[in-house]
Amino acid sequence: QYVAEKGECLQSLRRRAHMMTDGFNSLEGVTCNFTEGAMYSFPQIRLPAKAMQAAADLGKSPDVFYCLKLLEATGISTVPGSGFQQEPGTFHFRTTILPSEDKMPAIIQNLKTFHEGFMKQYA
Repeated sequence: QYVAEKGECLQSLRRRAHMMTDGFNSLEGVTCNFTEGAMYSFPQIRLPAKAMQAAADLGKSPDVFYCLKLLEATGISTVPGSGFQQEPGTFHFRTTILPSEDKMPAIIQNLKTFHEGFMKQYA
């Protein structure tokens, strides 16, 4: 029974990784490698100049600004890539693939809705 439960858990994690990666890669200005061997996705995001200026006006890194706006709008918690010594001039964030599989479509939809509005607001 343990082997069967472990196998199902690992298969579910793989399906969630695919859902999250596909969701990120469907967004304008976002690219994400497939999550393997970890519980986190780490997409790269290209932000509009107006978003980068709005972040600078608040004294924040653009990825921090994006993550805070995402949290405020959706409750989705992410960690800005600047906390992981990302390459200068690039912006990322980290998020987990651990929410239950049945909740992933709604989470991805909330992320898409937020991102589309964010990109439109700062275009």
